[in-house]
Amino acid sequence: MKYETLAKDIIRNVGGKENVNSLTHCITRLRFKLKDESKADTEVLKNMDGVVTVVKSGGQYQVVIGNHVPEVYADVTAIGGFQAGDAEETSGEKVSLFNKFIDTISGVFTPTLGVLSATGMIKGFTALFVALGWLTVTSGTYQILNALGDCLFYFFPVFLGYTSAKKFNANIFIGMAIGASLVYPTFSAITASGKPLYTLFSGTIFESPVYITFLGIPVILMSYASTVLPIIVSTYVGSKIENFFKKVIPSVVRTFLVPFFTLLVIVPLALIVIGPLSTWAGQLLGAATLFVYNLSPIIEGIIMGAFWQVFVIFGLHWGLVPIAMNNLAVLKFDPILAATLGASFAQTGVVLAILFKTKNVKLRSLSIPAVISGIFGVTEPAIYGITLPRKKPFILSCIASAVGGGIIGMMGTKGYIIGGLGIFAIPSYISPSGIDSGFYGAVIGILVSFVLGFLLMFFGGFRDDEVKETKKEASTTGAAKGGEVLIRQETVISPLRGDVKPLSEVTDEAFSTGALGKGIAIEPAEGKVVSPVDGVLTSLFSSGHAIGITSDQGVEILIHVGKDTVKLKGKHFYPKVKQGEAVKKGQLLMEFDMEAIKEAGYVLTTPVIVANTANYLDVIETEKKTIGYKEDLLTVMV
Repeated sequence: MKYETLAKDIIRNVGGKENVNSLTHCITRLRFKLKDESKADTEVLKNMDGVVTVVKSGGQYQVVIGNHVPEVYADVTAIGGFQAGDAEETSGEKVSLFNKFIDTISGVFTPTLGVLSATGMIKGFTALFVALGWLTVTSGTYQILNALGDCLFYFFPVFLGYTSAKKFNANIFIGMAIGASLVYPTFSAITASGKPLYTLFSGTIFESPVYITFLGIPVILMSYASTVLPIIVSTYVGSKIENFFKKVIPSVVRTFLVPFFTLLVIVPLALIVIGPLSTWAGQLLGAATLFVYNLSPIIEGIIMGAFWQVFVIFGLHWGLVPIAMNNLAVLKFDPILAATLGASFAQTGVVLAILFKTKNVKLRSLSIPAVISGIFGVTEPAIYGITLPRKKPFILSCIASAVGGGIIGMMGTKGYIIGGLGIFAIPSYISPSGIDSGFYGAVIGILVSFVLGFLLMFFGGFRDDEVKETKKEASTTGAAKGGEVLIRQETVISPLRGDVKPLSEVTDEAFSTGALGKGIAIEPAEGKVVSPVDGVLTSLFSSGHAIGITSDQGVEILIHVGKDTVKLKGKHFYPKVKQGEAVKKGQLLMEFDMEAIKEAGYVLTTPVIVANTANYLDVIETEKKTIGYKEDLLTVMV
């Protein structure tokens, strides 16, 4: 596993796998649902190598990783034994209705985003090739590429049936069957060639011809291709129906009778009631958003451009994604998300200016990959690693994005597909009728956002001391010119006398796997423990078997005498200090009766670990096979 160590550290610092209800991921983040967020060590996670930051929003505990989040997610799920998309356990914690909505929407749509963007990009580039005259709509190449670009969105109810069922803890194949029934081709053929039996709601906006009935009940056939609301609502209702039949049907025949009765109930219900009502609701929602847009496209563009990055930080953008998808299904275009197109480019322009202005080596090293990923629409590394901590750059990027959004609104730019991010999103704004002013508005909005972001930051009074690293005086393994410290280290002396063993030989997996941190183990030759650092005794278990010390430099040391010795409940352990007491290197902390503990059936192998390993560059173990008190045991590289 490429990210095994990082995955273990993340699991440990979110409170352990027993604190995790569920885990999903999006393009840059691990999205945890935790039983108790207070058990997560947010500050440690934020400072870990490989973690950009932590965001708590929408009922989710989000660990921002960056572009390689799928690989980290795979290792975290493998090590933690998590099932992707599993239903969440009940934690007893009250969650607001809004947070439930955001969590539901993100859970349903997140798994589809990668493929949705990929097929959207294919469709966008196909439209671009046609507009440029490189392809004709009658060519076989166009037909195949167009089918590939259309396939997911056309059959979206089937895919959302799968993700919705996982979210609602239902049988995923029942969810897919509901989705497939909504887009069954025969229904489209009936409405295209048949004559209606009669018409319902004549003279109203809900006027609907009826072509078929089910047990005498009229069925309003609608086009559910590309829709989102009908399948989500139908799957939710279907999950309740499925749970009912699970309770009343004997387990011996439950495997096939539960799906049998569930589908018999939910599919007609979806076609007769849920589908039409959801479709009408979607049409009203689309009309409402279009009404707001038409009031002032410029103001709408400015607002969306200014606040889009704020929405993303707090996960609030998930409330707008289904509206955009609904607009695409109902209106065949979306003006809402179009206004946000310049946001990632404004952020990228600001970071590029910082890259040119700063003399800070570390900041430059962060800025280069942030600019590259920003061009392709992934701005979390720029936001969390560079602009947001410094406040002013983030505000300037929002201003530049607002100006770009206003231009996009003024030019009437609309999105016609859900495509890629960053520069790959540009073809999404080509109208089916060809390149128009809206497309040029998208390009101009991008350029203005990028250039304005760069200029505002470059000439906006950038102060390099805002991001200058703190120089620390300490012993070093190397120094820069002029004596500036590049790397410092802290030495941890041995708290015991005895034979040295690698952690991998410890029989307790929590230590042997390194899940609790890097370190080493000692087979004690004497029943004494001394302080390995100058610091404070932060933990002294009532059983006396384990001691936690935080050094004056912040290194957290855990000394755990033996395996399962907590069961002795303090018997044979004799502490010499109290929790909270300041201690010095070599000071006696505890004595223990080795022979009595062995006679009780316990091994005495003692791990000595750096509990906050993730905060440091490395922890180097001694190469000695035997060691005495006060000899160097571990070197912590800062």
